[in-house]
Amino acid sequence: MAGGPLERLDLEICRLLAEDGRRSFTDLGKETGLSTSAVHQRVKRLEQRGVIRGYAAMIDYREVGLPLTAFISIRPIEPSEPDDSPDRLADIAEIEACYSVAGDESYILKVRVAEPSHLEDLLARIRATANVSTRTTIVLSTPYEHRPLKL
Repeated sequence: MAGGPLERLDLEICRLLAEDGRRSFTDLGKETGLSTSAVHQRVKRLEQRGVIRGYAAMIDYREVGLPLTAFISIRPIEPSEPDDSPDRLADIAEIEACYSVAGDESYILKVRVAEPSHLEDLLARIRATANVSTRTTIVLSTPYEHRPLKL
């Protein structure tokens, strides 16, 4: 659902929820000067409009056995073929995100795996599944990630 620009209070609610998606309606009301029911109505409307698309837990991937993060840039081996790489790769669980990009590559994939040999296997699967060439960047450390934007 498309809508016009957000009101200042809606932007503030989005900012607060981006910082902590578990904030209660009561706490949001205290921080915005709105009643709990007014905040609830605004959040519900933001969800219905698709401004708030969901809520998620922030996982420490090292703790769940996936310490290696990499970005894999892909481009089709045969550019005249249909651009369906995202559909072909959708069922590969190690791919966390797929970004369509401008430049030499068509897409950049964010992946998480347990160890370098798993990344090697994943690269082979990606190449075979989507008929693409790859260029890989391995993340050495992540000083920050998932920072809420200043709205």
